[in-house]
Amino acid sequence: MRRICVNCGSNPGLRPEYQEAAERLGKTLAEHDIELVYGGAAIGLMGRVADAVLDHGGRVTGVVPVFFAGELAHRSLTRLHIVDTMHQRKQMMFDLSDAFIALPGGMGTLEEAFEILTWAQIGHHEKPFGFLNVCGYYDKLIAFIDHAVVERFVRAEHRQMILVDHSPAAMIRQFSAYKPPRVKKWLDR
Repeated sequence: MRRICVNCGSNPGLRPEYQEAAERLGKTLAEHDIELVYGGAAIGLMGRVADAVLDHGGRVTGVVPVFFAGELAHRSLTRLHIVDTMHQRKQMMFDLSDAFIALPGGMGTLEEAFEILTWAQIGHHEKPFGFLNVCGYYDKLIAFIDHAVVERFVRAEHRQMILVDHSPAAMIRQFSAYKPPRVKKWLDR
C-alpha cells in the first residue's frame, strides 16, 4: 500500500481527541511510508493530518479546487494539484489512492466516503475503505448502515466493505489483510 486518501473535516471539531487522532494518523502513515492523499487544505483536521505526516518525514499530495486554492490550500505539501471542480478533485484523489480512511468530518466527508463505497458496491473498484471511529463519532452511522442491512436496503456483503477501527495502525493492518467481498450482483432482483 503506497498511498491512502484521508477524508476529514475542514473544521477541527468539538473534541481535542479529533485533532489528536488526525495527528496520530498522520504520524502512522509516515512511519509506514504511506503517502497521504487528501483535499489539500491547511485548516481543520485536514491541516492537522497533513502537518503530522510532514512533521514525521512523510509525503503529502493535496488536491484542491481552484476556488479554494487561494485561501485554504496548504503551501508546504510534497505535491499540490489544483483542479477546476470538486468532481475532478474526488476523481484525482480516487485515482491516486490505494485505500481510503474517513476521520470525523461533516457533509463533505460523508459525501466523499459514500461515493467511494457506492463505487465499490457497483464494482468500480476493490480498494479498502474504513471509518476511523474516534470517540464513537461514527457509532450511529454504522448502526444506521447495519439497520439498512436488516431492512434489506444494503446487502450484508456490501456492509463487509466498511472497515471500522479507532486505531490508525490497526486500520492499516486491516487494509493489508482486506479481501473484497464477492457479490454476484448488487441489486436484489
